[in-house]
Amino acid sequence: MPSMPIDWTSVNWPYVILLALLAFFCAWIGNIAFKRPVLAAVLSTVLFMAGFFLWTYYPHNLPLPTLSPAGQKTVTSPAAPSPAPAAPVRPSNPVKDITPPARSP
Repeated sequence: MPSMPIDWTSVNWPYVILLALLAFFCAWIGNIAFKRPVLAAVLSTVLFMAGFFLWTYYPHNLPLPTLSPAGQKTVTSPAAPSPAPAAPVRPSNPVKDITPPARSP
């Protein structure tokens, strides 16, 4: 088996585990509520979608693990002093009219 291009150390394991538990409980509720497999799968999917949406996008202000936008762990480093901005450079051609030349017939 070829090596997988996954850096296992960068995986946000609490996020993965909590989403797996959310999927497990949604499937469990779906199977308890209905004895029909297709209806249970639909209910489980809807419950998971609602749970995932609320977990990820609702501003609940709880210290829950979330997935960063880029999917990477953010590493904070001390801010380096930024260099002073340079003076603007004047163009060598000071023409300010940007209209195209008139076409000759």
